[in-house]
Amino acid sequence: MSKLKIYVPRDAAALAVDAEKVAEAVMAEAKIREIEVELVRNGSRGMLWLEPMVEIERDGVRHAFGPVTPHDVRALFDADWGSHALALGPTEEIEWMKRQTRLTFARVGVIDPLSLDAYEAHGGLKGLRRALEMTGAAMIDEMKESGLRGRGGAGFPTGIKWDTVRLAEANQKYIVANADEGDSGTFADRMLMEGDPFSLIEGMAIAGICVGATRGYIYLRSEYPEAIHTMNEAIRIARARGVLGASVLGSAFAYDMEVRVGAGAYVCGEETSLLNSLEGKRGVVRAKPPLPALEGFLGKPTVVNNIISLGTVPVIFEKGAAHYRDFGLGRSRGTIPIQIAGNVKFGGLFETAFGTSLGALVDEIGGGTETGRPVKAVQVGGPLGAYFPRSKFDTPFGYEEFDGEGGLIGHAGVVVFDDTADMLGMARFAMEFCAVESCGKCTPCRIGAVRGVETVDRIARGDTSAIPLLTDLCDTMKDSSLCALGGFTPYPVMSALTHFPDDFHANAKEAAE
Repeated sequence: MSKLKIYVPRDAAALAVDAEKVAEAVMAEAKIREIEVELVRNGSRGMLWLEPMVEIERDGVRHAFGPVTPHDVRALFDADWGSHALALGPTEEIEWMKRQTRLTFARVGVIDPLSLDAYEAHGGLKGLRRALEMTGAAMIDEMKESGLRGRGGAGFPTGIKWDTVRLAEANQKYIVANADEGDSGTFADRMLMEGDPFSLIEGMAIAGICVGATRGYIYLRSEYPEAIHTMNEAIRIARARGVLGASVLGSAFAYDMEVRVGAGAYVCGEETSLLNSLEGKRGVVRAKPPLPALEGFLGKPTVVNNIISLGTVPVIFEKGAAHYRDFGLGRSRGTIPIQIAGNVKFGGLFETAFGTSLGALVDEIGGGTETGRPVKAVQVGGPLGAYFPRSKFDTPFGYEEFDGEGGLIGHAGVVVFDDTADMLGMARFAMEFCAVESCGKCTPCRIGAVRGVETVDRIARGDTSAIPLLTDLCDTMKDSSLCALGGFTPYPVMSALTHFPDDFHANAKEAAE
């Protein structure tokens, strides 16, 4: 047998199901058989139900096997990594992969995340080199034409935010990457940082050159130790290779960056709370104005963008704004990495152009529920997202389209529930979550969420006369909260009440009987 090139993911999702032991077993078995193996620790391809998914390269084609346990490795070697029960065929021909449009995640799972040479061989740094030859105004035009909007949830046009910072007068400006990924059912930020960290570094460098910022920070949640390690190592490599530092790729532009680790507060996903935490203060929401684009980190003009937004920037500058803009629908341009989770048969990351219906994502791509029971509800956009019933499954995945149906895309997490889910209980969870995670800055969120839990508990005891009170409370929180935590908590509560009213009246009916 000739030298083998074998890929075993080091993504956190794969490590959680013994990928490290699989890698050790591969090398141990190769040593016993005296077979030379080049082991590449790549990111995950996103098919999480198949992890650890091991790939072997033959004649330039990657073939997948999974899910592989350490005990399967000997038999796979016996089969010469060919005909085996775990064989999935060529990786790119797997239906999950064939249906995707991978732009932001094109390299994730393909390359060694910490090989800058592999990154460049797959198109990396082309966008940065092009940006270095452009004026700031031309770069802004490119961003605006691409139609890229914030992928962290707000959906604000990235080019407009950058232009505000670019035009601001200041002796120092900053780029801050929001990696405080705390929404339920979301893992795209983590996957990109662990699977393609140089794309984030390149995107932040392009942003810095565009707006005149020489310093950047990645605010990364403490619950992501693998991402923290990978990003720190990638920054070290980029600095050593001249991608970061006093002269970016030998140019007249200076840009450097570092990782800062947060303590796990959900509210620090809101940009002003994040900035306070980054400054060493308590993570509470700031009143706006002033906008962070004018007075952000340390009072200086600051671009605060999500990981996926910044990681997409190199694609736009490599391939051109028109190429990126041609994907999508309406005002939702490009692609969106959708994270499918919950009670679903095929969970994972699926990047596709905006416009795919919610029903297609759940039934066709996700394969329905893992339990085999009917889908009852799907929550899109994290713990603050609305619950969609099957009657709304024809809604196209787009910012305005979801807003028109009383929902939000948020960070594009899709969590599936079967018909055993108690939607009254889910409404209570939303209020309880808000009460626990509130920074306490504003009364509607701090007090409203506590009263919300109490009111839902009254309804659960059969007191349906409290439903109008819950509705009124939600209206108050939505209109008066200082940030999206209190302002969006009514989305899951009211959608549960609107679409699943029987769950709110069940105990009242039992009491009457």
